[in-house]
Amino acid sequence: MTTLPVPRNLAELQTPAPLVDAAILAANLARMAQAWPGERLRPHVKAHKCTELARHQRGSGHPGFTCATIREVEGMVAAGLGQDLLLANEVLDASRLGALVAAGARVTVAVDSPATVHAAQRAGLREVLVDVNVGLPRCGCAPDDAGSLAELARGAGLEVRGVMGYEGHTMMVGDRDDRARQVAKSMALLEQAHGAVGGPVRSAGGTGSWDLNASATELQAGSYALMDTAYAAIGVPFGPALSILATVISVSPKGWAVADCGLKALGMDHGNPSLPDSSAVWYCSDEHVVFGPPAGGSLPKVGDQVRVLPAHVDPTVAYHERLYLTEGDRVLEAWPVDLRGW
Repeated sequence: MTTLPVPRNLAELQTPAPLVDAAILAANLARMAQAWPGERLRPHVKAHKCTELARHQRGSGHPGFTCATIREVEGMVAAGLGQDLLLANEVLDASRLGALVAAGARVTVAVDSPATVHAAQRAGLREVLVDVNVGLPRCGCAPDDAGSLAELARGAGLEVRGVMGYEGHTMMVGDRDDRARQVAKSMALLEQAHGAVGGPVRSAGGTGSWDLNASATELQAGSYALMDTAYAAIGVPFGPALSILATVISVSPKGWAVADCGLKALGMDHGNPSLPDSSAVWYCSDEHVVFGPPAGGSLPKVGDQVRVLPAHVDPTVAYHERLYLTEGDRVLEAWPVDLRGW
């Protein structure tokens, strides 16, 4: 448990401050655990970068985790959560990972080229997944090349656990039927590659395909725990556990208000944040969110606190040093965002 000093209530917090609603978080974790129990879910810690939250996910029955950076892997191991970690990313200097494996952690790394296979071998890693391009123009080898890459890895003394592929280009498709069709198309490519590679694992998916991906043996979902408005807008049925508490610092008689929560406190790549009372967000600048009144309502007063819902949870959390677990206006705990950085 964290030893950070914990303010007693929201009024004592310095804003902007990221809040996690304890009840909504618990409901999100329970819903995903029911759909993807035990080892079938490999939660992605990049979405929250917080080992205390990861411990709650392990408490929901999930022993393995997905990481995006070497720093995340190191932090998870240091927190005693290194029993089965997947770095779902290619690295060309895996020496820090090799040191963790030598000390007893289980770390699997994604490979999509001879260079990344040899990097894993040089570092003393033991296990890899062949990363396959299933439609997102990012990392991953061609499905037709997956078998030969697996042979190279085995020849280098590495255990090939299977394949992974991220259908990230499908995650925000608004129409559910279209999203399902695109997910199935991507997973057909992964299954093709898996036929040539072998191994027990087909690791794939995310929050946007949580109820659509029938091909994955394990789902790499992350955003479901805290959620954001971009996923909510396409009907993903997890609750908005994360909000950023802000203080209204200025109100104009011409019809707008300003709160102290801007670009440096919010991930903005998926668009503007929202306010739960439907106030119209006009724009964000470095330190400010500017918004108008809700339809038929009025603006808050200077000094009032408002909750801002981010459009993209992952980069939002990475801006902050701690998360505050809350119940109503009470602050229950303060959790370090201890997996930040590289």
